[in-house]
Formats: sequence, C-alpha cells, structure tokens
Amino acid sequence: MKTLLLTKDEVRRLVEMPDVIGAVEDAYKAFSSDQVIQPDYIGIQLPFHRGEIDFKLGYYKANEVISMKAHSGGFTNNPAEHGVPNSMGTILLFDAKSCALMCIMDGSLITGLRTGASGAVSVKALARKNARTVASIGTGNQARMQIRAISKVMKIDEIHAFSRTAETLSKYKSDIESEFGIPVILAGSKRQAVERADILITTTRGKGDLVEADWVKPGTHIVAIGTDARGKQELDPELFRHAKIIVDSIPQCIEKGETQHPLAMNIIAKDDIHGEIGEVLLGTKPGRESDDEITIFDSTGMAIQDNTTAHKIYSNAIARNVGTFFQFFE
Repeated sequence: MKTLLLTKDEVRRLVEMPDVIGAVEDAYKAFSSDQVIQPDYIGIQLPFHRGEIDFKLGYYKANEVISMKAHSGGFTNNPAEHGVPNSMGTILLFDAKSCALMCIMDGSLITGLRTGASGAVSVKALARKNARTVASIGTGNQARMQIRAISKVMKIDEIHAFSRTAETLSKYKSDIESEFGIPVILAGSKRQAVERADILITTTRGKGDLVEADWVKPGTHIVAIGTDARGKQELDPELFRHAKIIVDSIPQCIEKGETQHPLAMNIIAKDDIHGEIGEVLLGTKPGRESDDEITIFDSTGMAIQDNTTAHKIYSNAIARNVGTFFQFFE
C-alpha cells in the first residue's frame, strides 16, 4: 500500500465549503450514533512559553479510517527564526483494517474550514427560517470563515460587526463586502451588534467582556465558537437559564465549552442540556420548536470532524489524481 502526500495548495484545491458542511454533518451524526471512537486530546505546552501542540485522534466505523491531527500554535518567533509559520497543522489518515498509513496532508486549512462549517450546520438545524441578520462578535479569520460557511445555507441581508480594535473591524468590513457583497455595519458597542442579531456568532479568544443576557432578543440563534478550554468565556451564564442548549459533545462542552460556566454556577444542571447537534440532525431530538426560542450551539470542535473532512479530501484526491504517492512501508 502506498501513502499519498497532499500539500496545502493541493488540499485547498480539493475541497469546497459545501463538501465540508456535508462532512461535518456526517461527523455529528456519527458521533451521536456510537459510530466514533474519540479519545481525549493530548496537549503539550512547551517550556518558556514557546507555544503548544495538540494531538487529536478519531476513528469512524463507517469509513474505517483513523485520523490523527497535530496542530501547533503560539510560536511567534517561527517566521523570523525558523522560516515556518507560527501555527501549523498536519493530518495523518490510517486504514483501520490494517493501520497502514494512507495519507499525510497539510492540516492547517482543515481546522478553520470544519469550524466554519459547524456554525453553518447549526444554523440549518436551529436558526429561524426567516433569519437574515448576523452579528459577529470578533472579526478574525474564524469570523470570516463563519460567514463563508453560513452564506452557503442562508441568505444574509446584513452583518453587524464588533471588535475592540478599529483597524481589524475596518478590514473585516472591507474584506466581507468585497468577497460576499453583504453590507457590514460597524457597531459602536458589543451590545449594539447583539441587539440586532437573528444569528449571533462569537469567535473571540474568550477573554473579554461577556455578551449579556438582556441584550439577546427572543428567537436568536447563538453560534458560540471561542470557548474551547477551561477558563475561556464569551456569554453571560444567565443566557443559558431559558435557552435551548445544543452542544457538539456533551462530555467536552461540560468540561471546556461555554456550558461549563452556567453549570459551575448552578444556573443549569447537566440534564438541562437539550442534546447534541448530532441527535437533532438524526431526528432523535427536536430542534427549534418556536420562533421565540433562544438556541445556543456550544461548539468545542471534535476529532471526528477532522476525520470526515480529511477523508473527503483524500477521496477527492484519488478521484482527481492529485498528490504524490510514495512507498512508506516495504
């Protein structure tokens, strides 16, 4: 068996956002139907605050593929000192029948793509059908990716954006309007943006002021992306008291998702979590049940999303004869 090597440029050419949205839907359904083995990820903090690297593993019974993603970040001196990016990702795919290495691919694009797709999947499943206005709290790369994905599943009339940095806010407006032709209104405050939202996207580092509960109007769907570790937080825990709470993974979200905070404050109990988004997609749990419901999608990201997305890229590469094969095992 030969191993396929796919570079970043090849990965970029092999996948479109609708492919990723479909792969992420498959991942959520698989996770919520016991088709996945997904151990806790392992992270190493390097000495002297140099940076960190995480390893995420996942096995999917349906495709018989094991994936391992290594993703590093925080290595700010890399470009100057080592000539490589400050954040890098690599994905390995193994044939689960033999555990032979099928593919090595650049993984730096996949995390952003599948995270963006997760927001779009939640919007399809949980937002009001007449939702048209998006508020974006955070204006970085993932904020752009959310729009890139959500615009594939709904018509966005306008975006209200807020960032504490005027320069990044202005660039976000220019980039989004240029790429999508969607008007971006620069909010003077976080509250001003949130109050206009049919769909609220939070993609901050989880270290700033919180979105307060009384800013959020009835019927809003919240895509909570920025909280993926203990201590991070973007939302007022009181928001959870009367909202429908849907998570990607209950075990992950109660430990390191946005849901950790209302649980710790006894605002909600674990039984108050409505369910996993995979259950909603499978039809075993209802999604939105009224136009007045506030729905929260707490997304921490899962290895199985990398698995299904990377396998789609691998399949496209085989079909289109893209990449370089080499003999890894004699």
